[in-house]
Amino acid sequence: MNLGTITVGEIFVLILLLLPLVYFFFRLITNSSKYPPLPPGPFPWPIVGNLFQIKTNTHIRLSEMAQLHGPLMSLRLGQRTVIVGSSPAAAQELLKTHDHVLSGRNVSPLIHHNKPTIYNMNLNFSSDDNYRYLRNIYTSKLFSTRALESRMKTREDKVLEMVKYIGSKNGEEDINIRDLMFVTATNILGNTLLSMDLVDFEGKGIGACVKDSVRRIAMLSLTPQLADLYPILGRWDFGNWYKKVMYIIEEELGGIWKDSLQRKRNGSNVSSDLQDFSDILIEKGFTNQQINAMIEELFTAGTDSMTLTTDSFVTELLKNQEVMRKARNEVMEKIVGKVVKETDLVHLPFLEACLKETLRLHPPAPLLLPHRAIKACDVMGYTIPKDSQIWVNIWAIGRDPEIWDDPLDFKPERFIGSKLNYKGKDFEFLPFGSGRRMCPGEAMASKTILLTVASLILNFDWFLPNINAPTEPLQVTFKVREQFLI
Repeated sequence: MNLGTITVGEIFVLILLLLPLVYFFFRLITNSSKYPPLPPGPFPWPIVGNLFQIKTNTHIRLSEMAQLHGPLMSLRLGQRTVIVGSSPAAAQELLKTHDHVLSGRNVSPLIHHNKPTIYNMNLNFSSDDNYRYLRNIYTSKLFSTRALESRMKTREDKVLEMVKYIGSKNGEEDINIRDLMFVTATNILGNTLLSMDLVDFEGKGIGACVKDSVRRIAMLSLTPQLADLYPILGRWDFGNWYKKVMYIIEEELGGIWKDSLQRKRNGSNVSSDLQDFSDILIEKGFTNQQINAMIEELFTAGTDSMTLTTDSFVTELLKNQEVMRKARNEVMEKIVGKVVKETDLVHLPFLEACLKETLRLHPPAPLLLPHRAIKACDVMGYTIPKDSQIWVNIWAIGRDPEIWDDPLDFKPERFIGSKLNYKGKDFEFLPFGSGRRMCPGEAMASKTILLTVASLILNFDWFLPNINAPTEPLQVTFKVREQFLI
């Protein structure tokens, strides 16, 4: 090689490529003498680490790797250290025993360094002090028992609208459960947060773009950025990721409810006698930008989890006809009249067991949301470095044959008489997480899903066109029952 031909730009690129390697060996040398070792894991290649080993179906691949390396495993993604727990014991250590130092949230440098920013404006992108303030607002004003009871009729009405829409089709066409549940979940949240319907079952309405916007922002959040993998590049947004995220939040989604927020600030909003969540935020002095970020988070998390879980719930019932028969008999026996109320749900223990079994097999967030180590600590005899990401593979835990008999079979009976619940205290069953960062919307989600599926069972007979090869998303045929509510 003729060194005289190397340009300044090439030297700069070479330095950038070598810095992570130097950093890696420096950390390796300094950590080896002062602290216990990292948890075992696959060999990390220079620069890229283990990136290419977990590129697709991450939760499945990590489950396979845990069989080789153990229930507490370390990976390197670029410069980032990632710790993965794949057993109830590991989950308890990460989410309970050491929750006080492992409950930080990993915020992309692209968000942290930009102004204006959504940093500290919702639970997912908030620092630890601000997180407690925001979570208190969520739990006391949106997800408390009192708040949920005040919006019970809204949830019942929106589920009833879906049932009537399906009934109007008279079995003339296949029904896409996922699309219908997305509309229902969107309008439940729209009325809870803003006192308005956003979209109808024909895909029209002021919020017709919500589905596409939510889908794209979810995809952006799952797309790793160079700044996330290599903090040294923290201010360089090569793909305009930050601009895309902010455009969706501020322009696409924020534009839907901009006029509504302005009317509320002017004191001229008369759409509802019941105070909604945006009313509360305005009273507390939140800006429109802050409200946009919070509502985006609620729509993204709420619609996705309720839609996917309802779709999986109905699919499992249709694939397991004996289970469907038991669920149908329970609903028909316990529900008086033609409409299911939320107060009826306590009388449907088998249906709730079916929901728990669905969440065991199909958790909406298989790895939960990543935590961050606020400072270094020792877990199970290994070092968890400061600022490492913490993943808990609840998908792997839910299918572990050492925990569950016949783990791949849909057996709701396993939850009958069991004390396992959604509250994050049972580390073999954590569909909504545990500890400080547990999903605060568990009660709303579980009530809405149970109410929806009970209503579908009460009013229709459902059939899967090809039980051996269901389409994606689920397409089903149905027959209206004689006692249908219309």
